[in-house]
Amino acid sequence: MSFQNLFIPHQRSEEEERWLREEIAEQASLYNKIVKAMDDLAPQRDLWYAEFLERIQTRGFNTDGDIRVKIAPEDIPVKPTRPHKVVY
Repeated sequence: MSFQNLFIPHQRSEEEERWLREEIAEQASLYNKIVKAMDDLAPQRDLWYAEFLERIQTRGFNTDGDIRVKIAPEDIPVKPTRPHKVVY
C-alpha cells in the first residue's frame, strides 16, 4: 500500500514550517537521550535478566494462586544477538 495516495496536499506558512522543524529536532533530541539512557543501563539490565532467569528456574513462578512452576533450563530463551531496541 502506498501512503503517497493518502497524503493530502497542503501548504504551510513559514511560521508553521519553522515550528515543525523545531518540533522534529526536539523529538529527535529527546529520542537520542532515551536511547543513551537505555544503552547506559545495559549492564544492569543484563544482570536483571540473569537474576530473573535464575529465579524462575530455582523458585519458579506462580501460575495460579499458590501453585508454582519451575522452568526447565532447556525452556529458557536464548539471548538475542541484536542490540536492545528503544521503542516509544
